[in-house]
Amino acid sequence: MTRKLYYEDSYQKEFTSVVTDCAAVTDDAYRILLEQTAFFPEGGGQAGDTGFLNDCVVFDTQEENGLIWHYTRHPLKPGTRITGHIDWEKRFDRMQQHSGEHIVSGLISRHFHYNNVGFHLGETEVTLDFDGPITKKELAQIEQEANRAVWYNYPIEITYPSREALKKLNYRSKIEIEGQVRIVTIPGIDICACCAPHVNRTGEIGLIKLTGIQAHRGGVRICLSAGLRALSDYREKEQNIKAISVLLSAREKDASKAVEHLKQENYNLIGQILQLKKALIEQKASAVPDRSENIIFFEQDLDSDTAREFVNLLTRRCTGIAAVFTGNDKTGYRYILGSADKDVRPLCRQLNEAFRGKGGGKPEMVQGTLHGTETEIRSRLL
Repeated sequence: MTRKLYYEDSYQKEFTSVVTDCAAVTDDAYRILLEQTAFFPEGGGQAGDTGFLNDCVVFDTQEENGLIWHYTRHPLKPGTRITGHIDWEKRFDRMQQHSGEHIVSGLISRHFHYNNVGFHLGETEVTLDFDGPITKKELAQIEQEANRAVWYNYPIEITYPSREALKKLNYRSKIEIEGQVRIVTIPGIDICACCAPHVNRTGEIGLIKLTGIQAHRGGVRICLSAGLRALSDYREKEQNIKAISVLLSAREKDASKAVEHLKQENYNLIGQILQLKKALIEQKASAVPDRSENIIFFEQDLDSDTAREFVNLLTRRCTGIAAVFTGNDKTGYRYILGSADKDVRPLCRQLNEAFRGKGGGKPEMVQGTLHGTETEIRSRLL
């Protein structure tokens, strides 16, 4: 069994030890066993620590049957005395996130009696899954209470209760645990079985921000940021709102109102453009001689609904097939073919075969896309 220094002191950044085993796992990767280590292995939704053994980079840490294996790109001979350095910035960040998760999960358990059924601590995102619904208003209240727990700077206590004591303890745990159970307690907030390192006091978390919530498997998935991650999230959003305010010539606190005003103006303009396009196609259609055999139009910019309406207008004035192509020679064309009394599907297939196109539809109307020049397409149709 490897001696687990991270349980004795989760703040230990450097340690000495002796290599007891080293084995190749691939052509360029090795796993190294030490007498003792401060490297926390992957577990409980949290990735393994990284760092150095002497000058040898540790890119992952895993546990198998009580043995802690350090994954490296270079071997170390058994008997070698090493000095280990964990990536402390990464470790402390994970400790902040994990301790923040315990506060939030504990509060949700107490308020709603929901279980935490999933937890993932990634490099950029932390997600928590619960087996019941939570509204955005309720989530805001949880966030407020979670940060109050940070401000009160509660101690985070680590204990190893006996089996008899454990039976009397009301604690959270997602899985059945064999052997000694490690309990992490935040007084008045949470009691949970957990194998991961934590900060000593809640004040070291700094800040907890719940950045998102969505429905997930009958419950909800919550996104969490704590510590420096929460500060970075605030800074990024602050920069964005400042940039938006400058672009809209509005004060930061009025940015959302300015965006809503701009959105309404955009809707109005789109409506005006659609009316103009409708008037334009009606004018073009009325200029086509009645009972024309086949009618072909190439347009630079028509939305699908307007192009379809254009084809409907044209089919009333022709005895053959009406065709509208929207786009250009460089990027390709969207097409709609229509007829009042002919099956346009054979022509659709011919165009698709000739111009790397795809599309289809009903006998009276088809639509699709193709790649070719206006000259080539016209020569195929005429």
